[in-house]
Amino acid sequence: MNKISMAAAAMIAGLTLATGAAAQDGGPGAAVTIELNAVKSGDAACTLTFLVTNGHPARIDKAVYETVLFDGAGQVDRLTLFDFGTLPAGRPRVRQFSVAGVTCDGLSRVLINGAHTCTAPGLADTACEAGLTLKTRTDIEVIG
Repeated sequence: MNKISMAAAAMIAGLTLATGAAAQDGGPGAAVTIELNAVKSGDAACTLTFLVTNGHPARIDKAVYETVLFDGAGQVDRLTLFDFGTLPAGRPRVRQFSVAGVTCDGLSRVLINGAHTCTAPGLADTACEAGLTLKTRTDIEVIG
């Protein structure tokens, strides 16, 4: 192997190690995305449907988010926990939560207040919160 080939091989090996370490630590681009995809009013309840994707290189075994629901006047209606369960790496999952005593028309905003529980062996302790991306496809605002 000539000097140029050896230098190129060393550089590629270094980049591979650095990229692997960044991915393991939840590096750039590695985050959880939560999208409020749909809402449906039912028998004195609102069903919130979320599309959630774990962008990390490893599975999250348990993700529970403290969630605050705001009424149409912008006042806190309730604080609750939404258990998104196991989130495989790089794969979307749909989760539904039925909230009794509220209609979807009565909600103006959903605040993801933070991760109550985040069990993710092999990832940083902040894997469920660092870089968290929030979206909505509804008239209800989602913030965090």
